[in-house]
Amino acid sequence: MEVKQIAIIGAGVSGLGAIKSCLEEGLEPTCFEKSNDIGGLWRYKETPENGRPGIYKSLTCNTSKEMTTFSDYPIPDHYPNYMHHSKMMEYLRMYARHFGLMKHIQFQTRVCVVRKRPDFSSSGQWDVVVEADGKQKNYIFDGVMVCSGHYTEKYLPLQDFAGISKFQGSCLHSWEYKHPDSFVGKRVVVIGIGNSGADVANEISCVTEQVFLSTRRGTWIWNRVWDNGDPLDIALFTRYNRTVKSFYPTFLINRWTENKLNLRFNHANYGLQAKHRFLSHQSIFSDDLPNRIISGRVLVKTNVREFTSTSAIFEDGSEEIVDVVVFATGYTLSFPFLDDSSEILDSKHTMFKFVFPPQLEKPTLAFIGILQPIGATIPTSELQSRWVTRVFAGLQKLPSQSNMMADINRKKRKMEKEFVKSPRDVRRVPYIDYMDEIASEIGVKPNLLSFFLWDTKLAKEIFWGPCTPYQYRLQGPGKWAGARAAILTQRDRILKPLRSRVLKNSETSSSSLFWVRCICAVIFPFVSVFAIIHAIYQ
Repeated sequence: MEVKQIAIIGAGVSGLGAIKSCLEEGLEPTCFEKSNDIGGLWRYKETPENGRPGIYKSLTCNTSKEMTTFSDYPIPDHYPNYMHHSKMMEYLRMYARHFGLMKHIQFQTRVCVVRKRPDFSSSGQWDVVVEADGKQKNYIFDGVMVCSGHYTEKYLPLQDFAGISKFQGSCLHSWEYKHPDSFVGKRVVVIGIGNSGADVANEISCVTEQVFLSTRRGTWIWNRVWDNGDPLDIALFTRYNRTVKSFYPTFLINRWTENKLNLRFNHANYGLQAKHRFLSHQSIFSDDLPNRIISGRVLVKTNVREFTSTSAIFEDGSEEIVDVVVFATGYTLSFPFLDDSSEILDSKHTMFKFVFPPQLEKPTLAFIGILQPIGATIPTSELQSRWVTRVFAGLQKLPSQSNMMADINRKKRKMEKEFVKSPRDVRRVPYIDYMDEIASEIGVKPNLLSFFLWDTKLAKEIFWGPCTPYQYRLQGPGKWAGARAAILTQRDRILKPLRSRVLKNSETSSSSLFWVRCICAVIFPFVSVFAIIHAIYQ
């Protein structure tokens, strides 16, 4: 039987995982990357280039390494828990070399057109036109995986700000920001309080005369270091916490979380009190913003009503002289290479489980990493690729179009009920829930009952420990022999980079403290027993 040819668009983290998944299922991948290197979002360049992600020099992961890693290739134990983009690039290069991915990538090759072949309804094949060295070339592929990401087309809503055309200062999008050098002594207004807006405001406030951070609705702010010094996602993203959460009404979870975050600093006192409850909208990470606010380096302001030639007038009536406006207003999804895109995707980019367009006659086009997980992107996009390649290989089948649309509409109604109306929340998914949902499609969701019966030590770490990606390599297609060891040693890798100064009397490891906390949890027997039973049989 002839090997199926698969086109992969983009060699970022999603594209690399897609190449590897194709190889695992006996497919032949060809990855087209328009730049001259891998890495996508994580590859820093001093000068931004249209059509590719732009990051700033200080960018650091918001998710810890054990939660961010590819599922069968742990990040080195000496790497910091929250990695700088340079460390992430080192890891991606190691991953690509280890699995021999580079030979499947065509660099400096732009995908111009992806269109259905005339016989698509029977063959499911695609015509793909690419351009390299000024010359175009045509290919025929049995499947296409779009891994181009959603941080390339900046959203710049100038029409929402009266007078911006009269403003004599400089304007830029956070996509263009690299470092604070050009902001020395300036008065700057940053519009938008997502992760990028907070990061830019924090960093430039060290050199500016004043930074004004403008927000319409406020926000809730996490910091990377949680109780006992654990990484936030390591402490919170556990199956135990997820199961207990299912017993509690939303308003109690909101109340607990908001009270917890306000213990660090009172959001209302700092001008950041959100108009929404915690679970209703995406929160942000910022270790430094409260410090900048309390020291006066950043002043939180309401939304900008209008601009004059030299100032910004805010909705509360205040006016401030400003030299620079930074629009941290996010990005829009764009797939300019899709021919007759309206026949493939509707205006809202509706997809089954955020992967497959439901109206295609053949499921041979998939979008990888086009979602907003409340957690790390690498594991979610990797698991998507493992599912997609099994569908492409004919080993898995999708539901009927009507059943896919029913699932899409059910989720849409749920999201409309739970979240505020915002483009940032349209593709928002809870990390463990989504991972388990995709894992169930391919039979790699960990079987807790089996592990509790036959491998109690592993079961404890799976249930009470962090839901690291290795859990999805324990069984089923793509099983990895090293998954068990990776799970049981993950706490050693968390500790390794922290112990640069070893204390002789420091005999108690975080692993010991972890199990002490677990034992304390079991003091509440009913909660623990019901949580385990619920997790096993859900």
